[in-house]
Amino acid sequence: MSLKEMQEQRGRLVAQAREALDEIKKNTDEARTAELEARHDKIMGDFDKIEKQIEREERTAAIEARFEQRRQERRPGAGSEDRAPGSDVGDPLSYRSVFFKYIATGADLGALEPEERAVLKAGVQQGEEYRAQSSASGAAGGYTVPTELANEIIKSMKAFGPMYDSGVTTEINTSGGNTILLPTIDDTSGTGYAHTQGADITDDGSADAVFGQKQLDAYVYDTKFVKFSFELAQDSIFNMETLLGALLGERLGRVANSQLTVGTGSSAPNGVATASTLGKTAASAVAIASDELIDLVHSVDPAYRQAPKVGFQFNDLTLAAIRKLKDGQGNYLWQMGDVTKGVPGSLLGYRYAINQAIASIATGNRTVLFGDFGKYFVRKVGSPVIGVMRERFWPNLGVAGYIRFDGELGDTAAIKHLKQA
Repeated sequence: MSLKEMQEQRGRLVAQAREALDEIKKNTDEARTAELEARHDKIMGDFDKIEKQIEREERTAAIEARFEQRRQERRPGAGSEDRAPGSDVGDPLSYRSVFFKYIATGADLGALEPEERAVLKAGVQQGEEYRAQSSASGAAGGYTVPTELANEIIKSMKAFGPMYDSGVTTEINTSGGNTILLPTIDDTSGTGYAHTQGADITDDGSADAVFGQKQLDAYVYDTKFVKFSFELAQDSIFNMETLLGALLGERLGRVANSQLTVGTGSSAPNGVATASTLGKTAASAVAIASDELIDLVHSVDPAYRQAPKVGFQFNDLTLAAIRKLKDGQGNYLWQMGDVTKGVPGSLLGYRYAINQAIASIATGNRTVLFGDFGKYFVRKVGSPVIGVMRERFWPNLGVAGYIRFDGELGDTAAIKHLKQA
């Protein structure tokens, strides 16, 4: 199925899911309601599968493009230092050179000569080796050595959320980690007064502005060292330093998003969910009603609701529950966007972001955030650092990640949360 066909099928599934819920009326009996809800859940499950298939298709296309670029760089006539092992004319066929040709042709056995297929089938023999990350043990890295006919690494990862994204929050970049003080003022209760002609203006200090300040420090987090053998670095068709660096970068992303969401504010960032104020308490401990989301929106002052970075945040399980909600006129609160036109999905007309660090629907949890996330300040000291140690672990190598950041909500009235009963 082509990417376009998958996108069209995704749209059809959303339409079918809406049709199922549209059949549920006030007078629909419980059995029929349960049947329609089950049908809706199944369709949305298929929708999620299509979403993942589209993601895999796009990732595979990107990998194929990289391999094609590598094949072009190593075509006959290129410098000898750029050629694949065993690619020189007259060299005996090696497993690595045949394997590279196999993946460069799109995993097509028909593109190989009979003797090349024989080499590929025979494989190679690896000696015993015991290292931290090595080419001998599959789980420790051996799966990346070309003894298996696979041309990509399947990465298991969790979505780590939006709070480290400068497009969601307000970002402050500094080269040093010295404390930053943010001046604040809340004058929303201030107003003018009626004046009597000829009377003096009152000067009793009661109308003076009151300033405050918030503090941004630089908390440090790391990934610990991940060691791998020199042999693995040589044998793998992948650049292990680059690969492990990317994985550790994702680990740093996860810890940053988690701390910027639910950090305690004590020797740690003051997470946005922690710092937010109560906007609405749900009637149920295990469910959210559509009217409660509307109440949450209107608990935030209209001045914030017009900001460019206003929106919702919740985790993916909460989104699954919200997808089924309708307003009083039977319209869905959640609206599907159009990725082909760059239009994101929306909720009550506002954009939303999936943040897996936010708690799921359960007793007493803060499950939905709404407001102007531009009022949440993320202080970054330089960029995340991924370091490779070649001498310390010689003959092995080690990779570790390091990050410094802090976060604080500058205006607690800007972001509010919905709390379960």
